[in-house]
Amino acid sequence: MHDFSRTCSICGPLLVAFLLSSNWDLRVSHCQDAWQPTPVAQQAATHISDPNLRSHIRFLADDLLEGRGPGTRGDQLAQLYIRCELESLGIQAGAGDGTWFQQVPLVGVSTAPPTSVTFRSQDQSLTLNHHSDMMLVSGQAVSDTVEVAGDLVFVGYGIQAPEYQWDDYKGMDLSGKILVMLNNDPEDDPDLFAGRRRLYYGRWDYKYAMAARMGAAGALILHTTASAGYPYQVVQTSWSGEEFRLADTGEENTLVNGWLTEEACQRLMQLGGQDLNALIQSAQSRDFRPVPLGISTKFAITAASREQLTGNVIGVIPGSDPELRNEYVVFTAHHDHLGLAAERDASGDNIYNGAVDNASGTAALLSIAKAFASLQEPPKRSIMFAFVGAEEQGLLGSKYLAENPPIPAGYMAAVLNIDGINFLGKTFDVSIVGNGKSDLDPLVEAVASWQGRNVVPEVFPDRGYYYRSDQFSLAQVGVPGVYLDQGVHFVGRPDGWGKEQWDAWTKNIYHQPSDEYDDSWNLEGAIDDARLLMHVGWEVANQPKMPEWLPGDEFEAARQAAIASRDQE
Repeated sequence: MHDFSRTCSICGPLLVAFLLSSNWDLRVSHCQDAWQPTPVAQQAATHISDPNLRSHIRFLADDLLEGRGPGTRGDQLAQLYIRCELESLGIQAGAGDGTWFQQVPLVGVSTAPPTSVTFRSQDQSLTLNHHSDMMLVSGQAVSDTVEVAGDLVFVGYGIQAPEYQWDDYKGMDLSGKILVMLNNDPEDDPDLFAGRRRLYYGRWDYKYAMAARMGAAGALILHTTASAGYPYQVVQTSWSGEEFRLADTGEENTLVNGWLTEEACQRLMQLGGQDLNALIQSAQSRDFRPVPLGISTKFAITAASREQLTGNVIGVIPGSDPELRNEYVVFTAHHDHLGLAAERDASGDNIYNGAVDNASGTAALLSIAKAFASLQEPPKRSIMFAFVGAEEQGLLGSKYLAENPPIPAGYMAAVLNIDGINFLGKTFDVSIVGNGKSDLDPLVEAVASWQGRNVVPEVFPDRGYYYRSDQFSLAQVGVPGVYLDQGVHFVGRPDGWGKEQWDAWTKNIYHQPSDEYDDSWNLEGAIDDARLLMHVGWEVANQPKMPEWLPGDEFEAARQAAIASRDQE
């Protein structure tokens, strides 16, 4: 119990009210000294250090691992390295039956798209080129050439959301059609789809799944930098080469999925006698109905598929409490990246090293594991370290973990995920991605305040980061989580400098061969963030109750179902 008997006159009442609405046993006093780590936890956190982070990143992002693409030799080397590091710390194997590796069965699909596709409307036609105008991939896990033919229909955002009384499909029969849809979700109305904060409805994987559910032959998403949160070059790199999906899911799939540039989409709409801006405006309303475009196309797409394996590397530290040790605090980070590019860039490089994304997160989690392993007595709850694979392919490793967990979801107290670190230096702030979803937020705020930092609302809510990393997979089975984003207000730097740096990184380095380790990185901020997560994990592992979603959250029902299933055992 933390005795916070004195309250700050400014923010004490607000924070106390927030905490009293949750189940955390925290009574907050003055902002700067409200929470203090135990001496044992503070000593353990010193193991999260600059040399530890750098050594792990240096190895995992080395050219020798060739980008850690799923199922490759580099992927296997990364998994072996993680296992050996955990084993050297005295951490136990946690994948089940005394093993370290939870094998994740994949199907790899390599698409040979047509060099161009011609669209026709009455006596006019338009030819769009693959790569520069559009990106196409096979929706089918087959080794075959498939003919795609169909009429194009604009379906707005392609969303069905009963809780918002929203249905872009309006019962129209779209079997065999090729659907053109907008990226993201409507954001003009703050009472719809959380306003500017992107929800799962705005994600490409949701949209492709909806198109398949409608029986469509294909789905084409309009890419803009604003709606995606990254430039078109990221689509070009991310959707080239072999693409993976989980094996034997039984899910429906379209014949083809793809992306259109904004300029190509404008030309396509003009071919059908439509104005793209007017269509976008009409899609902002619940009254929107699908718009047949009077355009058809026919082309062949060739694919080759193969079975492949990656793995989740899982270690555990059993808890010290006889009753609570059956519950787990789960730390996650993905160990994979994009592998090798088919062609070299202007500098002659074809290796997607993924130093920040996510050799750095893996390094941070290994350092946190070292901190916990240093404790003479572990916390009351058990700690699980899950280094998951194939995140870049659509969170596949964590999805498989959530659907095939070593322990049921009802026993997972919380998930703390790391996907990239701050390599630019110390910050005055830190951001919770998906803030306002669970009663974990006040604990993050308390630890950050002790560090002398402020927790700020999500800096880039429109980018949908919460649904783009591995804590989302566990949230879907009910596990509350913490996922931090780097601060933007840097010590010794002018206002605006941090946001400029992160924007430039997204534009020029994200999912590019240039994401490489650099000795000049300043890891002071990364150490602060990793220690914050370590302390939050320690507190959750010792609290009398497990965290909860706030009432009405989208994942609350899944949590209740997981707990109910546990109670019936």
